[in-house]
Amino acid sequence: MQQKSLSKLGIIGSVGVPARYGGFETLVHYLVPNLRKRFDLTIYCSGKAYKKEERLSNWMGAKLHYIPLQANGIQSILYDVWSIIHAIRNCDVLLILGVSGCLFLPIMKLFSKKKVIVNIDGLEWRRPKWGKFAKAFLRWSEKLACTYADEIVTDNRILKEYVNIRYGIEGNLVEYGADHVKKLRASLKDQNTYPFLKDKYAFKVARIEPENNIHLILKAFSQIPELPLVIVGNWEHSAYGKKLKAAYQRFEHLHLFDPIYEASKLNVLRSNAYVYVHGHSAGGTNPSLVEAMYLGLPVIAYDVIYNRVTTNNQSLFFSNAKDLRKTVLNIEQYPLKDIAKDLKRYAYKYYTWKRVSLRYANIAEGAERVFIPKRIKSAKAV
Repeated sequence: MQQKSLSKLGIIGSVGVPARYGGFETLVHYLVPNLRKRFDLTIYCSGKAYKKEERLSNWMGAKLHYIPLQANGIQSILYDVWSIIHAIRNCDVLLILGVSGCLFLPIMKLFSKKKVIVNIDGLEWRRPKWGKFAKAFLRWSEKLACTYADEIVTDNRILKEYVNIRYGIEGNLVEYGADHVKKLRASLKDQNTYPFLKDKYAFKVARIEPENNIHLILKAFSQIPELPLVIVGNWEHSAYGKKLKAAYQRFEHLHLFDPIYEASKLNVLRSNAYVYVHGHSAGGTNPSLVEAMYLGLPVIAYDVIYNRVTTNNQSLFFSNAKDLRKTVLNIEQYPLKDIAKDLKRYAYKYYTWKRVSLRYANIAEGAERVFIPKRIKSAKAV
């Protein structure tokens, strides 16, 4: 009996696999092993991010196709469009991560009936880091994605409600997995390398961007020498990061590390933290937050609706530097063990790659086109 051929799924918009850093990259990294028996996978990767000797034709059963452009920044538009054009000829279903290349969807839909799924990746056009032109483009791209895609995916209930109100689309809620992180004890060698591991400290890993409120966190902790703060991020990537590092690296209890790509080293640093501080104010379900929850860390999160939904309203919250400083100074008055336990239980139930992968598989295989009105609604949301 002849075996039925697998449906061909192309995943577009990430830097590539194996993942090194970033939310979409980690998503793809864990979708591949969970979907490889259900689909014939092609992953589009940035040729600029992987040296020639690092490039693989196949990874964990998925074919890798390299595009000679950056996956981020202004080149992401052409990177996604190029990937889409290739995928139209070689795949049955296209999963597009982000909206940068969605300006091509109206053209694509003129000559192709291939199913298109778009994860809109939060409200990108609202992020402070973008200029006026970039915001207008991203908002337009979001509108095109929600008009021409067959399925829209969001990773947070609030974003799903936004898509429903603004575009009249039910959409699909698919959150983020966190069960790849491992809780590790600090060895004697680790403690010698990072002496702060021997005592209590706060931890954060993030892109160093204004919307992640790194300036508020540093301002608050600079006034709390009793509790060291460790932040891992790309300080040299922007003027914002460079300025903050120059201003705060003189504080001995503030440890500002460049990106750490080695998972075991990163897991040691965050596993042993006394508390996790989450400053993200934009986007949906943030990877670093659900990872901290899965590790069983008590969380102090910036008070926006996305973070309240992600943590099921079970973490501590702050709105400004003064607020954060007050919370940290009184941290021992809070039931941290209970907070950590509740967050971990919630993460174990909802933030697993098996659950995430199953949702994507079902959307790719079974869901029919969601009705999209001819006239875009103008209702406000979020």
